[in-house]
Amino acid sequence: MPPVVTEARFREGRTIEEYLAFIGTPENLARQNSGGVGSRLDRSAELRTACDACELTEDQHAALEWLAAQPEAPARILAIVEEWSSDCRRDIPSIARIAEALGAELHVFTRDGAQFSDAHVPSLADSPDSNADLTVQFLNEKRGEQWQSIPVFAFFTAEMRYLYHYSEMPSVFDKDRIVTNQDAVFHDDPAAWTSLLGSPFFRVWQCAAVDEMVSALHRVALLGQA
Repeated sequence: MPPVVTEARFREGRTIEEYLAFIGTPENLARQNSGGVGSRLDRSAELRTACDACELTEDQHAALEWLAAQPEAPARILAIVEEWSSDCRRDIPSIARIAEALGAELHVFTRDGAQFSDAHVPSLADSPDSNADLTVQFLNEKRGEQWQSIPVFAFFTAEMRYLYHYSEMPSVFDKDRIVTNQDAVFHDDPAAWTSLLGSPFFRVWQCAAVDEMVSALHRVALLGQA
């Protein structure tokens, strides 16, 4: 069954401006960090700068304008993110620009509650203060198992009919293999991972994510859901 999100539930999410402001609040910084280890960093300035600097290409913008003019246009975007995730930090600025180009409403939800969730399949029974009811509808299939990968960007029509969702990273970024093959390097030299995220490839993967989302929405507009 396709994901089902009511308009009332959708509107419980934050706008992108509200989310960027939330990142640096004591409420957010008191929540558990990735893996439940260490403290969260205040990345609000970093993400705001990235959002301000992010631009779509002319072709991407034109394609999104075409999509916005279709009868079943993507008009609502539900985002599930956490700022500790490098995949989220890469794609949050892009989804903000995509929403602007579509003229779509973007509402942002955090994945976890106060505690970090390491469950492959989350539930409100285990984490009642989380958004597990949303996350569980957009699980990622990896290595024969299901995972609650982020970011999730789910596209709906104005009537909240599900169209498509993007999860975690573009297909051209084979992060799992890179991390596995370079595990010793990243473990012995954490700066190597930071360097990779600061390299030109980070921007390549950011652009690829936009292209993947736009292409998938075009496919749905022409052919319907698979």
